[in-house]
Amino acid sequence: MADNIHIRLPDGSEKEVPKGTTALEVARSISPRLADAAIAAKVGPLSGNGSEQSAGLAKPARAGAPSEGDRTTQDLIDLTRPLEQDTGLRILTEKDPEALGVYRHSSAHLLAAAVLELFPETKLGHGPATESGFFYDFYRTTPFTPEDLEKIEKKMQELVQQNLPYAREFLPRDEGLQRFKSEGDFMKCHFIEQFTRPDEKISIYKTGKFLDFCRGPHIPSTGKIKAFKLLNIAGAYWLGDEKNPQLQRIYGTSFFSKKDLDQYLHQIEEAKKRDHRVLGKQLDLFSIQELAGPGLIFWHPKGGIIRKEMEDWMREQYLKRGYSLVYTPHVMRKQLWQTSGHEGYYSQNMFDTMELDDAEYRLKPMNCPGHILIYRDSLKSYRDLPVRLGELGTVYRYERSGVMHGLLRVRGFTQDDAHIFCTPEQIENEIADCVEFARDVLRDYGFDKFATELSTWNPDDKKNFVGSEEQWNSATAALEKVLKQLNIEYTTIPGEAAFYGPKIDIKLVDAIGRLWQLSTVQFDFNLPARFGLEYVAEDGTRKQPVMVHRALYGSIERFFGVLIEHYAGAFPVWLSPVQVMVIPIAERHVEYANKVASFLRGETSHFSRNRGEVGHPGVGVRVEVDARNEKMNAKIREHAMQKVPFMLVVGDKEAEAGKVNVRTRGKEKTEDMGTEEFGERIKNLIMQKKPGLD
Repeated sequence: MADNIHIRLPDGSEKEVPKGTTALEVARSISPRLADAAIAAKVGPLSGNGSEQSAGLAKPARAGAPSEGDRTTQDLIDLTRPLEQDTGLRILTEKDPEALGVYRHSSAHLLAAAVLELFPETKLGHGPATESGFFYDFYRTTPFTPEDLEKIEKKMQELVQQNLPYAREFLPRDEGLQRFKSEGDFMKCHFIEQFTRPDEKISIYKTGKFLDFCRGPHIPSTGKIKAFKLLNIAGAYWLGDEKNPQLQRIYGTSFFSKKDLDQYLHQIEEAKKRDHRVLGKQLDLFSIQELAGPGLIFWHPKGGIIRKEMEDWMREQYLKRGYSLVYTPHVMRKQLWQTSGHEGYYSQNMFDTMELDDAEYRLKPMNCPGHILIYRDSLKSYRDLPVRLGELGTVYRYERSGVMHGLLRVRGFTQDDAHIFCTPEQIENEIADCVEFARDVLRDYGFDKFATELSTWNPDDKKNFVGSEEQWNSATAALEKVLKQLNIEYTTIPGEAAFYGPKIDIKLVDAIGRLWQLSTVQFDFNLPARFGLEYVAEDGTRKQPVMVHRALYGSIERFFGVLIEHYAGAFPVWLSPVQVMVIPIAERHVEYANKVASFLRGETSHFSRNRGEVGHPGVGVRVEVDARNEKMNAKIREHAMQKVPFMLVVGDKEAEAGKVNVRTRGKEKTEDMGTEEFGERIKNLIMQKKPGLD
């Protein structure tokens, strides 16, 4: 029938329904239980086996993004949206990953509705879902207080009980603008003017008294929100510009069950205990000095030791894996960044130019142009390729004040940066080696769980990406092939590639289950062309190499911050600034304590004791002796707070027997051990880089 359409379901079956039937009505026809559990729906071409095909599916709308009108190609939709054409249909329940984003976006609208009920003078920004919850930006001259959060949360619960629908309507653009202008909602007016055309209708969602310009989708009603919590208030500038009004951003989270919410809140409490900023001060690892400026890290002696270990490990790996070590300047002419494309695509993240005698200069935000100049300095043969150049190079990026966060988001940081120049035939092997190298890095530092993402371009956003569709497809296919050959499961993230090529990001999972973005491997077909790079091919012709960007720590600062939080400051022995603290019981035992320390440091080739001398190679441990005139138990408590892996208590008995009483971090029971035996034990832990103390 002409007024009927065909719906294909994930199991491959089809339904013929009247045109205008909603996804919720289709769900009811399948099962009342499915309709009751439904959160949203997904439309688009479906293959016979129920898997989505990429062809013809639009990129999912970001929850909370301003509306761009009613796009029939958009794949996430409200359950109440009429279906107007033949389509594949998937009913989303809480078992589907996409459903949580819709649920949290609706939670953000619930927050905004509650705020307007309590504080009607408030003006609204936007309220997207995030990976861990949601937020909403508000403009209000009076700051929100913690007590206000309690009131807002209570009001949100009342609105849940009212089971208010998330009702969508469409208005002519001018009518919508007039409505928001009359209320003084300058941010909503900006979104409408920025993201819609004058001749189109705009999408409005109503929740109680709250109206929002939004493309959705949303859950059917507030009554479906079962578990939520408001977390904190932060500042955010309108449009991220310090010159604009400062907004108040309320963060929250929501889950499908109270159990999941409680588990997440427990994780937050655990994360507070592991906060690297707190532990960094407590353990005297690093600081950020107000006199010097925000986002600039000062490494203290103990943190400096850990940094040295990290750098030594990486440089050793470079040399083992066929990389050459290079060093490049911190400032370079602006002309270089124009050639590389950073001046056009990345200038908003670069520090302002400096005028010197001969030209304008910029602090480098990237190491890659410097490595390219080194490669270009002499003509290479195909026999010379691949050329792998590695540098622990410090770069500088202008991060806005509102986003900096301890070691995790800074303005000056050191990348373990490498760039590989190779032939097209070599690219897949080089990418595979980089991915394996990245996984080896994480494993050696004690991480055994990973998540991998493949970030691709958005062909509809050509102003933010360079290169042809053929180049992007070829580069993406190479990365996909490598991941499949290595049997690595991955998620494709459209539109998140670097401007010059697709990339593989490897995210580690820390001790409390959080994902951290650190390692990245990026394909670049752009910069070799911009700089006119060449090599002499086997047939004597000049050809252009391809290039891989690769950073495995990401940055030393960020990786160090993650290590602090993963281990809660209790580092593996090989990374610990002080690996052993020797504590003499009384002043007469200081001489013996110093002998133990000297042996463990490797300052002596044997260990002397009353019964004679035993030949033994020195160990090379970072060891200190606490000979202060303090009570022994007070010393033990202090060094336990400093998370020293081993404390060796020595007195008359230990000096007589050539032994030490070993207190191991995290264990109540002590053990007596020969000094040579302990030396072998800790040497093994250091050499094998074991994450534990056994």
